[in-house]
Amino acid sequence: MLQCSVVGATGYTGAELIRLLAFHPQVKIAHLTTRSEEKIKASTLVPGLPKGTDYVIQKTSLKKIGEDSQVIFLALPHTTAMDAVAALRKYDRIIIDLSADFRLTNVRDFKTWYGVSHQHKALLKHAVYGLPEFYRHKIRQAQLIANPGCYPTSVILGLLPLVRERLIEFDAIIADCKSGTSGAGKKLSMKSHFSEVNENFNAYKVNQHQHTPEMNQVLSDAAVREKVSVTFVPHLLPVTRGILSTLYAKLRQGVKAAHVLKAYEKHYHSEPFVRFYGEGSFPSLREVQYTNFCDIGVQVNESNGQVIVISAIDNLLKGASGQAVQNMNIRSGFAEDLGLLN
Repeated sequence: MLQCSVVGATGYTGAELIRLLAFHPQVKIAHLTTRSEEKIKASTLVPGLPKGTDYVIQKTSLKKIGEDSQVIFLALPHTTAMDAVAALRKYDRIIIDLSADFRLTNVRDFKTWYGVSHQHKALLKHAVYGLPEFYRHKIRQAQLIANPGCYPTSVILGLLPLVRERLIEFDAIIADCKSGTSGAGKKLSMKSHFSEVNENFNAYKVNQHQHTPEMNQVLSDAAVREKVSVTFVPHLLPVTRGILSTLYAKLRQGVKAAHVLKAYEKHYHSEPFVRFYGEGSFPSLREVQYTNFCDIGVQVNESNGQVIVISAIDNLLKGASGQAVQNMNIRSGFAEDLGLLN
């Protein structure tokens, strides 16, 4: 049994991790932590935990976590997780970081988009980007896994076959994405209040969202370091969870619908958590909510050389905690879908 801990267990992603790990047949939860001095029963945040469990979320030292855990999940805010990673590295544990602190390889990009200088630059070379459908071979050996962001998971998986097979122009990609309100986390803001979100729909951080360089970095890697540039416009939906991304790209000269369909079948036919709908059939949020699946459909217009891709994920699962457990399974040699199909 793997001894697993969650640092920052009271947020949305932390609560999802508790639920997934509590039912995982190869996991024993060692520690669940909070910055609060007051202890919290996990069952008050995560209803329906296994009968007889008495998990307590409490303030615990990183030293204790490092000593007692084999796998450590960090569900901490961006820019704060890097210090925890640095402190835990000496225990030689598997660390899966759900923040953005180790996703970007370029420290200048990190400072530009997150507003602070990276304090542990030397650790970046040890981090593996945790998108199984592209980096599975690296994840199997990684000690530090940078779990992807929710929007990038939806966008990158939607575009990956087209980029890897070089079927589209790399400088004319538009990602029009809509997310549920849980993507913003539990921290209160005026825009996340019920009365602001209910019966409303709006764009935000237009082409200025911090997930943009993450998308460009991974897609450029898929293009063998040829630069890929995505125009990214996120929107806020009046729903709790889920992301639906509509992706527009220009086909390269001579590319036909058959080439596009073949690329998706080639890359995703054996992927346990990607369901490709084919051409002309498209996913909705309802089909992926509370699952670790990414569902994808495409439409190709050969007359004007355009392809439209629609992808959908649950932002808290495939976009965060579910993908983190998927990464743990890969790294630990378990079946990739273990504990994720309940």
